[in-house]
Formats: sequence, C-alpha cells, structure tokens
Amino acid sequence: MKNMVIFDPAMCCATGVCGPSVDKDLLRVSTLLNRLEKKGVTVERHNLTNNPQIFVDNKIINKLLNDEGVDILPVTIVDGAVVKTKEYPTDEEFVSLLDIPAEYILSELKARKLKNENR
Repeated sequence: MKNMVIFDPAMCCATGVCGPSVDKDLLRVSTLLNRLEKKGVTVERHNLTNNPQIFVDNKIINKLLNDEGVDILPVTIVDGAVVKTKEYPTDEEFVSLLDIPAEYILSELKARKLKNENR
C-alpha cells in the first residue's frame, strides 16, 4: 500500500473543519480521509499548529518551507516524493496516487447505488 502524508497549513484544529465558516475543501478532504480509514487506508496528516516539530524533522518539508515559505502548504507526499503543493489532491487524485478503487472514496449510499447498478 502506498504511504501518503499531508502537511497542512496552520489551522485552529487538527482537521480544520471547525469554527463558524468551514472551508468546503477541508471538509471534503476530512470526509474522504474518514472513508478511506474505514476501508483500511491510512493517510497521515500533520497540522503546522498542532505538530510543528514534524515540519522541522521532515527534510523535504523543512526545505520546501525554507525555500518557498508557508504558502507552499498544504503539501502531499506519497512514498517519500512530493506529488502536490499549495492545494489538496482532488478525489480522483487520491484514487490515483493511492492506487485504490474509486469506490473507496464514495459515500456508503453512492457505493450501494453503484453496486446495484452493476448487477
């Protein structure tokens, strides 16, 4: 299984889906990661506010931050290589980058509907 790590910008909480106005993209990523976890696919996620030391310890992220600044975040790394910067992967990119079935990212309702259509 591929190893994906997402380095988030500074946020008020671990997922960024809190407060009065929730960023729709953060909500999408958080929901998608929860779906993947239920399928046994783990994606590490680190928030600059909650775990700044890992940003220092990870040589790739440390160099990116020193060269580009915090505007480079979020950064997605798969198997030790940077695959995306400045924005989160799309749903399709998650499927491709993790090499997983597209059904893994569907809601339970959509997955059931797709399964029934394929019968």
